[in-house]
Amino acid sequence: MSQRATATLDDLLVTPEATILETMSVIDRSGLEVALVCAPGRKLVAVVTDGDIRRAILAGRPLDTRIGEIGNRRFTSLPPDALRPDAIRLMLERSFKSIPVVDAHGVLQDLHTLRTALLGQRTESWAVVMAGGKGERLGELTTAIPKPMLPLGDRPMLQHIVEHLVAHGIRRIFLSVNHYAKMIEDHFGDGSRFLCSVEYLREDRPLGTGGALALLPQAPTAPLLVMNGDLMTNINLSRLLAFHRSGEFSISIALREHIIQVPFGVVELDGARVRRLVEKPKLDYKINAGIYTIDPAVLPLIVRDRLYPITELIERCLKDGRSVGAYHMQEAWNDIGLPDEYAKAQRG
Repeated sequence: MSQRATATLDDLLVTPEATILETMSVIDRSGLEVALVCAPGRKLVAVVTDGDIRRAILAGRPLDTRIGEIGNRRFTSLPPDALRPDAIRLMLERSFKSIPVVDAHGVLQDLHTLRTALLGQRTESWAVVMAGGKGERLGELTTAIPKPMLPLGDRPMLQHIVEHLVAHGIRRIFLSVNHYAKMIEDHFGDGSRFLCSVEYLREDRPLGTGGALALLPQAPTAPLLVMNGDLMTNINLSRLLAFHRSGEFSISIALREHIIQVPFGVVELDGARVRRLVEKPKLDYKINAGIYTIDPAVLPLIVRDRLYPITELIERCLKDGRSVGAYHMQEAWNDIGLPDEYAKAQRG
């Protein structure tokens, strides 16, 4: 089949009266393996893939059959304001190669395709995801399963992370594993079914986030994304990488706002004298979200073969006068550390 990368939306349109043979020609010319069946006014009434056509022919349908009779009228679509990473994630989740964009009136607006989306958004950065922890604070939930493999919805937490990385153009992903490593390796394999390469950094003993990075088989040539494997977040990783590069930082730390509401009036003192009263103040902290971008030049600072938290690497950079960036993320974020937090994440 041809691979015409310049196919426009108009090239994919057929009317319900078009024949199977005519629709096959449309699909072949575009190379996108789909045709869009539209009524007047571009109202999308059905979606037809090359697989739909093959099944119809195998069922004995003649080539002059109207395509409106075999098209999928119960297609999945997205609204015009859907973000591209969300579209990519949905296509990966459901093994779709494309998904139409339809407005509230059913009018076709656009088509997301997995092939063009992934080719159009790619970064040279790798990602390392820390997936070797025991998750002891989660108690019985992790006695037979590693914490990153706890299910959220219809798939493991770690799969959400991998798919999010892929949606932001990251194609080489390392999973640092230790506890129940085989379960993780059996699920992700080489990563091909997630449209990326997955490799494993095997910790014989806990090395910490920094220490695990010393296991990389080669030095990266672009900023390295590092994140904990027990997070649920839709952080814009492309924006984080752009922030890191533009600031020329050695390390960038993603920060999340954490507000604590004090339920009492607070008294501020100056020695034995009352300076002022503050009624039920809010304490606003910027907490470490467990997501980092690291310049390859600082990786040799990591001490090998011992527990080396990434905070130690950050402190070394600060001590050496290297620049450390603070990226203030605004997106949803949840650290799955306790049973209550896991239950909250399951509820969405």
